[in-house]
Amino acid sequence: MNTEKREHAFDPVYSKTSTRLVLGTMPSPQSVKHGFYYSHPQNRFWPLMAELFNAPKPTTPEEKKQFVLQRDIALWDVLAVCDIAGASDASIRNPVPNDIPWMLHQTRITRIYATGKTAFNLYEKLVFPTTGLHAVCLPSTSPANQALFPWPKLVQEWRKLFI
Repeated sequence: MNTEKREHAFDPVYSKTSTRLVLGTMPSPQSVKHGFYYSHPQNRFWPLMAELFNAPKPTTPEEKKQFVLQRDIALWDVLAVCDIAGASDASIRNPVPNDIPWMLHQTRITRIYATGKTAFNLYEKLVFPTTGLHAVCLPSTSPANQALFPWPKLVQEWRKLFI
């Protein structure tokens, strides 16, 4: 599997009032192409957010940014740099974490949610030792995860965002 060194493509989305942080692993090539988090056309993140908050699904990067900010949710990814093949989390090598402790000092974040096992494991290994704040592992919203987490089960698991 051919990997390439990739640097994180987006700034974090947060405000001083953010209380929850949702962390992915690294933006997919499709998200980079569309210019915002979870922007692969089949990714279920934004439909899921709309369902959880009983709101219309945001479509543009600015609508998505406002959607999470109005709900005191911050978005970022665990990794700043890594070697990766396409969007395959399983291929990640040489991970370097983002400065998540810095973000925590800028906000009121008290809960961290990792989208998928790879994001969770990387956070717990690379970042938890500096924050002391464990993450909650949520199922990935990737289209590759649909068989394991069909829509009703995904919604049920993501209700943990309100705990």
